[in-house]
Amino acid sequence: MDSTATPGATGLTDREQAVLAFERDWCRRQGPATKADAIRLELSMSRARYYALLDRLVDAPAALAHDPLLVRRLRRQRTDRRRARFTGVPTRRRQGR
Repeated sequence: MDSTATPGATGLTDREQAVLAFERDWCRRQGPATKADAIRLELSMSRARYYALLDRLVDAPAALAHDPLLVRRLRRQRTDRRRARFTGVPTRRRQGR
C-alpha cells in the first residue's frame, strides 16, 4: 500500500506532512531560487496542486494538531488576503519584514 495515501498516526498522509514541513521551512532551504521550482523539485507536484492541497490542509483538524503554529499563521494570512480582496484595504505587514 502507498504510504503517501494512507493516513498515519497523526491523521495526515506522508505527502500532507511533507507539504506542511515544506511550507514551514522552505525559505531556509538551499536550492532553487523560486518557491515554485522548489515545490516541483522537492515535492514532485505542480504549484497549483501544492496550493490546493495546502489550502485544504489549513482547514483540516489533523493539520492543526500536527503543526498548530503554522496552520494558525496560514489561516491568518488567508483571512487577511480575503479581507483585502473584498474591502480593497491592503494586507497588513509586520514591521521588519
